[in-house]
Amino acid sequence: MEAFYDKPLNEEHLINRINSGEKELYEILVRRNNQKLYRVIRSYIKETTEIEDIMQNTYLKAYEKLSQFKNTSKFSTWLIRIGINEALARLREKAKVNHVNQYEDQHHANSILEISGDSQLNPETKIIGDEAKRLLEHILDSLSPDYKVIYVMKEIEGLSIQNISEILDLSKSNVKVRLHRAKITMRAKLKLITKQQELFEFGNSRCDAITALVMKVCLSKNQGDQST
Repeated sequence: MEAFYDKPLNEEHLINRINSGEKELYEILVRRNNQKLYRVIRSYIKETTEIEDIMQNTYLKAYEKLSQFKNTSKFSTWLIRIGINEALARLREKAKVNHVNQYEDQHHANSILEISGDSQLNPETKIIGDEAKRLLEHILDSLSPDYKVIYVMKEIEGLSIQNISEILDLSKSNVKVRLHRAKITMRAKLKLITKQQELFEFGNSRCDAITALVMKVCLSKNQGDQST
């Protein structure tokens, strides 16, 4: 199954085949764009179930209108534009109900860096990775959506300035300005955070656990030396 999805099928040819009746091939487009679409929508909405709901609606709308897609741009560009419109529409609905905040509580938020799933990393590597991601996410989430979405698309997803310009319907110079301001803001916030003592604090249960492990090994080694 994996080999099937890894085949470098030409996007235009793939879409033509889907429109010709091979509807099952749409799954390839979904899998190819899941991570990218997730991260962009996560720039606007934090709550996991809402993000997935918006992703589903986005894919369904794109599927229904696939015959209207023009190959003058990338499918991902067109798809992300639909996703952003869906996210903004959801925010407007929430604003009418809440009249307060566009964002969900942080405790219910999922990671902007990856779709939730079981990690294959070893525990040590995962701890380091989680710490770095939490720090980056904390800083990213402090940005306004207008800046955050551009940073995510350019610096995390690697989209070109031209692609971002098309998706957001902004001039390339405007995209560059917002990206530059996002980077400046993030650097300032990182500098502020790193001055706080609690950053990457190694205390309480983590301190107790590693201390106990080290002492167990040391005492065991000492007993072994005495018996020889």
